[in-house]
Amino acid sequence: MFAKPFRVKSNTVIKGSDRRKLKADISAAFPSLSADELSELVPNKEEINVVKIYAHKGEAVTLYVLHKNPLFFELEKRLYPTVYVLWRYPALLPTLRTWTPVLQKLIGGADLMLPGVVVPSSGLPDVKRGDCCAVTLVNNRAPVAVGTAAVSSAEMHSSGMKGRGVCVVHTYMDNLWAFGDKSVPPSLPDIENDGQRVNGDEFETDEEEEEEEEKEEVETCVEEERSAGEMVTDQVCSGIEELTLAEQKEEEGEKGNEEEEENQDDQKTPQEIMDALLVQCFLHALKSKVKKSELPLLTSTFLRNHMFACCPNGKQLDIKKSSYKKLSKFLQAMQQQHNLVRVKELTKGVESIVEVDWKNPELRYFNVLEETGGEAAPVQDGGEGETPYHPPEITTLYSVSARLEPLFLEANKRKGAILQPVEVRNIVTEYVKKNELVDGNNKNYVTINPTLCDCLLEKSEYQEVESLKWDDLFSRTLRRMQECYQVVFPGQTPMIKKGHIEPIDISVASRGSNKKVTLIKNLEVYCLDPAVVATTLQRRVQASSVLQPIPGAKDKVLVQIQGNQIHQVGSLLLDHYQIPRKYIQGLDKALKGGKKK
Repeated sequence: MFAKPFRVKSNTVIKGSDRRKLKADISAAFPSLSADELSELVPNKEEINVVKIYAHKGEAVTLYVLHKNPLFFELEKRLYPTVYVLWRYPALLPTLRTWTPVLQKLIGGADLMLPGVVVPSSGLPDVKRGDCCAVTLVNNRAPVAVGTAAVSSAEMHSSGMKGRGVCVVHTYMDNLWAFGDKSVPPSLPDIENDGQRVNGDEFETDEEEEEEEEKEEVETCVEEERSAGEMVTDQVCSGIEELTLAEQKEEEGEKGNEEEEENQDDQKTPQEIMDALLVQCFLHALKSKVKKSELPLLTSTFLRNHMFACCPNGKQLDIKKSSYKKLSKFLQAMQQQHNLVRVKELTKGVESIVEVDWKNPELRYFNVLEETGGEAAPVQDGGEGETPYHPPEITTLYSVSARLEPLFLEANKRKGAILQPVEVRNIVTEYVKKNELVDGNNKNYVTINPTLCDCLLEKSEYQEVESLKWDDLFSRTLRRMQECYQVVFPGQTPMIKKGHIEPIDISVASRGSNKKVTLIKNLEVYCLDPAVVATTLQRRVQASSVLQPIPGAKDKVLVQIQGNQIHQVGSLLLDHYQIPRKYIQGLDKALKGGKKK
């Protein structure tokens, strides 16, 4: 959950009543804590901060921080201890042990798989599905991860130690750990150093031999070039290889299932294939697109903005070709048969998704496909090796005109010199001070000398204006200079052009009888490929699009798409490509319904 950076919403000091409630909640969640230990964790007279954050997928999480270290975090009304607490009280949660190489995978966001669990001679701890548990490494009792049990300990044995063991929510070295003092786990000797077994295969070793195993694991597994050594070392390596193979088999199994489904597509009817695609896009959208803060969410918005974006490449989602025919019937089935969502008619004739069961196993264990039609990152093309799109840095500049050249000669700036607004201001200020033109009676005014008169005043003002305010002086100077702009794209040489930069123009035109089309031009100015934008919009709104050359404009193409799609075009340019709003023209022509979204 914290593998990616999170966003802090608020950071406040805890109140007295909230402190007492926190103590009671911790005592109820972790009854093994004594009164003294509880007082150490939540002291009465020390400042505790309540930090509310949003994880990268939009989950609302509350952190409780003491001495700049997060101690507990609350997710979906459930308290979890951080590794900082578990290092002080390692027996607070039931623990599952794993090998050191597995830690890097956990830090990367993976769950703990049962093939990687080291079963001690005393057996697995007694846990039930959903129980909070910790993960430790062999030879060290200091926990390195916190999560919930995916299955009970009895189911772990019955499954042959295969499948998912712990759904990890927080690990050592993730962003929640980095929110604290970034200390390292303490060295706590493991009591169960003798009689280890991996997936039921026992290893009876001495403590000295185990230390040698730990040193040899990485060398033997990475290099794969070793002479025949001690049997114990071979067994440990085989255990780790078994873990790696088990994970690879699981990944291959998932890929194999996808291939089998593709092969079975030929045997299924087109209607059954579309039904399966609908469910896949529905689960994908709920898991990776929809955030709790968006609820209630219009069903039409959910389909257009989320489900269509999750459609795999090369496939097209069409509800009319499914057995449901309508979105309302499909969502009704998802509600009644799968209990995934709750749909309600908030206004007459308009349905919204008001609730999502995020704990539903079908949703929780759904594997998101990596290659989809959605725009997960703003890229200019779907091909491999393409770099993500980054909006240009646009800077307004000014060129010295012939009329203003006398004013800038002392700064060695002649006609055509390109300056930033700050440079113009500094040069004018230096000129005024050097020529002692600041009004002696009022320093807010500048006395007009012959040079300033010729450069900045109109002919009608020659006899009337004797002084100008500083702001008026600067504004007149900039108005009489040639405006330019500099465009800088990452990795490219800056381009400077005279005049104003052309904004991306969005307009709506009529075609035939009561048919509307949306027209987009000037995409090339911002290094956007019109063909890619047209394809993306076509996928988003499920409407046809065409590219047309613009008469009289060299190397420029007009994008035309059916219907009034200004709201969708604006969303794509503002949110996806991150083009500043001031460089987009025509957003005010969007339909009223689109503005409310």
